[in-house]
Amino acid sequence: MLPIAFHPIYKHPLPEGHKFPMLKYDLLPQQLILQGITEESDFFAPEIVDLKYVLAIHEKNYVDSLLNLTLDAKAQRKIGFPLSAELVERELRITKGTISGCEKSLQTGISFNIAGGTHHAFSDRGEAFCMLNDQAISAQYLLDKNLAKKMLIIDLDVHQGNGTAEIFQKNSKVFTFSVHGRTNYPFRKEESDLDIALEDKTSDDDYLKIINEFVPKLINQEKPDFIFYLSGVDILATDKLGKLGCTIEGCKKRDEIVFSNCNKFEIPVQVSMGGGYSPEIKTIIDAHANTYRVAADFYF
Repeated sequence: MLPIAFHPIYKHPLPEGHKFPMLKYDLLPQQLILQGITEESDFFAPEIVDLKYVLAIHEKNYVDSLLNLTLDAKAQRKIGFPLSAELVERELRITKGTISGCEKSLQTGISFNIAGGTHHAFSDRGEAFCMLNDQAISAQYLLDKNLAKKMLIIDLDVHQGNGTAEIFQKNSKVFTFSVHGRTNYPFRKEESDLDIALEDKTSDDDYLKIINEFVPKLINQEKPDFIFYLSGVDILATDKLGKLGCTIEGCKKRDEIVFSNCNKFEIPVQVSMGGGYSPEIKTIIDAHANTYRVAADFYF
């Protein structure tokens, strides 16, 4: 079955406006079990990550300011959450979940982090609800442990993975690929190895044509031995923070393209959930659950 890191519940009170998006982390595991996509035994609760792996990506001064709760008010506003010990612990556990998932992917072919996808975290700062870049830390972990030699990060969240792009801009062992909305946040984009910026209201047909072309093309071109997939569902037309025009079915087909190619080329893949902010929580949960359902069809 699918090895999935359970999202550690964020216990610190959230400001109004942030409570609703966080509900999905509690509801999604329940939905996956209810629909028979997963079982209780598929989930594991991550420990706190060893800081040496975090410091391989993030600058020490920044990490220290998180751990000591000394991050200044301006930096906290950029992140979007009030800093607390519980929040920092949550980030450390999410990161460990992705690292542990990578190890499981090497054994089973695929793993998921029910949270993660914190691609707006730069080497020296956090932004947009992202404090530590879980997939970047995990990619460096695989390199340092000689568990992989070349990686492809497929970032299909509606927002560009600007932090991930900055972190790996001079690292030829990690190829960063981002398909995102041109007019979406971040308004100042970083330079990934390949960026494809889409116009507002891009339809399923146009979106899927791009994914279907570039995913196998990049696998053949870069020959990665490990893939990270950021499977944000904020590409939906209903999303409050996205501007594309994709449907739930189109989002599901996107996942099929990614997983079919990972499976075909026998490349282990770690999946982090990323964004999803549609007005109805059911829409978010259904779209995320589809990602797991599609993976189960290909791998189990």
